[in-house]
Amino acid sequence: MRLTDIQKMTGTLELVTGLHIGAGNTEMHIGGTDNPVIKNPITHQPYIPGSSLKGKMRSLLEWDFGFVGITDGGPLGFSHLSKLKGDVHQGEILLSLFGGAPEGSGDEIVEKVGPSRLLFWDCSLSPSWVQEMSAKNLLLTETKMENTIDRIKGVAQHPRNTERVPAGARFDFALTIRIHDGENHMKTILRGLRLLELTGLGGSGSRGYGKISFSTLSLGGKDLRPELDAITFSDRS
Repeated sequence: MRLTDIQKMTGTLELVTGLHIGAGNTEMHIGGTDNPVIKNPITHQPYIPGSSLKGKMRSLLEWDFGFVGITDGGPLGFSHLSKLKGDVHQGEILLSLFGGAPEGSGDEIVEKVGPSRLLFWDCSLSPSWVQEMSAKNLLLTETKMENTIDRIKGVAQHPRNTERVPAGARFDFALTIRIHDGENHMKTILRGLRLLELTGLGGSGSRGYGKISFSTLSLGGKDLRPELDAITFSDRS
């Protein structure tokens, strides 16, 4: 196995609805937010961790290819390949893209699959969007109030607030792809990105949070947006 090329996919990830990727909150602050978003400790600007993109995209592809039942809900590993039957090749592709635990598998299959090909980078806010917000004297995050409704009394209960990055925010997206022996896994990569657009990122997706769009996406100067738009999931034959 030989590294034959390294490609970099870049684009703009735009929020269609507010996004919450939590940072955890170990301290109580008077007037503070119950659920803050993760922020860069130096700039204090929100960002999207590469691990969030990788984990969600991997999970979606495993659901898409029907591997979740075989793995009992865990991530696909090398030891699961023997259970995939006719889908072994697709399983090998996913492991080559995202990596996997080699426990319980032979050295031969680990060497065949090789190292993970995708490197997901943290997505920082686009400087142009930050400047736009600053020019309007607007904050980079919003606080959304929520509660539950007593079905009988019809009154609000248990108020809480959640910090979100607002709709319209733009992030700089970058994905490095390592190519071994001239392989081409772009179809699977684009399928995963399209699944992200259709299902969203972060928490509270069932309440409308985290819908995203790759408003621009390119690789080596080629516009990938038309290929992304062409992907459908209705035909499973």
